[in-house]
Amino acid sequence: MLYRAFLSVVDRLPLPSLRVQKILAFIVILTQGGIAVTGAIVRVTASGLGCPTWPQCFPGSFTPVGVSEVPVLHQAVEFGNRLLTFVVVLAAAAIVLAVTRARRRRNVLLFAWLMPLGTVVQAIIGGFTVLTGLLWWTVAIHLVVSMAMVWLATLLYFKVAEPDENVVSTRTVPEPLRMLAGLSGIVLAAVLVAGTMVTGAGPHAGDKSIDEPVPRLEIEIVTLVHLHAQLLVAYLALLVGLGFALYAVRASDTVKKRLWVLIATVVAQALVGVVQYFTDVPAALVAVHVAGAGACTAATAAVWAACRARTPADELVDSAAI
Repeated sequence: MLYRAFLSVVDRLPLPSLRVQKILAFIVILTQGGIAVTGAIVRVTASGLGCPTWPQCFPGSFTPVGVSEVPVLHQAVEFGNRLLTFVVVLAAAAIVLAVTRARRRRNVLLFAWLMPLGTVVQAIIGGFTVLTGLLWWTVAIHLVVSMAMVWLATLLYFKVAEPDENVVSTRTVPEPLRMLAGLSGIVLAAVLVAGTMVTGAGPHAGDKSIDEPVPRLEIEIVTLVHLHAQLLVAYLALLVGLGFALYAVRASDTVKKRLWVLIATVVAQALVGVVQYFTDVPAALVAVHVAGAGACTAATAAVWAACRARTPADELVDSAAI
């Protein structure tokens, strides 16, 4: 009943073209990754407790109130990051409305609805992070979930771009190579988790309170950096191996181009990490590194998505006839 009422309201909206749907889906990727970057800016500016409570900014107020104990800059940065959540929600709501109005297939609708639902979950995790005083593992979960949202948003983009009707789902690479692409995604997740541990033991705690210092991960940071780097090497090695295999089986140009983009992105991300290590982790590069993590996640998801395709049935018939 509620869904029918929702459809009756949505049907009053203009019918979005495929181009509009793809633009909205791409904006969702940018917003999901972008808020992770602004979160990193909150961290490196020590503004994590600029709003010391949640969902309010200060007890009794949803906006900063100019408390002298909290620097104005920290209040502005943290509150600004919270406001950006509404941009993420608007983008997520827009894609839901667009694909619902266009009556896209169930798979597209499912991924679209994951965007606002995931954003709500992220907001709750962010609130828990603040209420626990920026415990390193809560911050780590916050970032990992952001990367998961980037992955899902990227898959949504490619699903939106595919036709709904009169299509056949086909493999563009042999199944073992598709499994290898999936394995690279799992190793990427391990790289990201190790990266959050490096951050948890590093110099940027998110807040510089003297009375209540933020608890850090009590593991030697050099050890964690080596773990993070070794996992990155494993990840890159998998991608190089996948590349040789794709050329060996003469995979489609789409898959190969996406893999080249991914490898270039990973190499650039690795170079940023090396510079961070030898320059004592400057604040600006932390935000760049988080942006790179989002880019690597999106590029890996793009390769995974390219391993299968929904091809119009008439095109398959024509190619078979030739």
